[in-house]
Amino acid sequence: MTDTTDTARADVQPRGKGLTRTQKRRVSRGVQYVVFVAAVIAFAVTADWGRLQNQFAQVDIARQMFPDVITPALKNTVLYTLSGFVVGLVLGMLLALMRLSSVGPYRWVAGIYIEIFRGLPALLIFIFVGVAVPLAFPGTEIVGGTYGKVALALGLVSAAYMAETIRAGIQAVPKGQMEAARSLGFSPTRAMISIIVPQAFRIILPPLTNELVLLFKDSSLVLFLGVTLEERELSKFGRDLASTTANSTPILVAGLCYLLVTIPLGFVVRRMEAKAQGAAK
Repeated sequence: MTDTTDTARADVQPRGKGLTRTQKRRVSRGVQYVVFVAAVIAFAVTADWGRLQNQFAQVDIARQMFPDVITPALKNTVLYTLSGFVVGLVLGMLLALMRLSSVGPYRWVAGIYIEIFRGLPALLIFIFVGVAVPLAFPGTEIVGGTYGKVALALGLVSAAYMAETIRAGIQAVPKGQMEAARSLGFSPTRAMISIIVPQAFRIILPPLTNELVLLFKDSSLVLFLGVTLEERELSKFGRDLASTTANSTPILVAGLCYLLVTIPLGFVVRRMEAKAQGAAK
């Protein structure tokens, strides 16, 4: 009752003393709407829509991209992303357990790896996989060719981030869960695998899905590994066709294909986060 009374008093100002807090918020919100609408109108009036259409929206060029923009371009992008995600998830799980280990060298190795690969740009990782690995191990080939190289590069990049996410999820599981499992006769390893890790993954599923979205976009770096026509992903496919046609429509179409995947994934992430918040309440 006291809080409601105090709030009501805060919104009431003596006559002639200016606006109340509620009125000020409404005025501020109104000004923001006006500025936004003015910016949209200014952009719509000043932009040269004819030139934009000629450069980015040629229907004939867009029609020529099908079905190749789907197969192999979009298909390769999805395959690269999923393979990199699997490699990153496995390696990230291993690194997370090493970070939580009671063995000092395991923690040091995992910590060094995470700090290095979180600090390096993904581009350098791709160059490292494409150039340094063949030089370090002459005569050896990465299994899967280009697909294997992309999976390794994306996995190395994502593992550092996934490791920290998984570690946070494991530590978020109440300690009583481990104690209860041990009291039932579970060994520490079995309790971790059977009890703790499944609960941790339910907690970290939204951030892991976000990582999948990021990997989907990072797959565009495959061009630095050198690919054949059948191994091109969306960005490489769009860039090559834009050079051939001297028009940027293929770039726009490739971008729309990215959105066909990332927008639904983003919606899934928001639904999972909302569900997790509701369960927490």
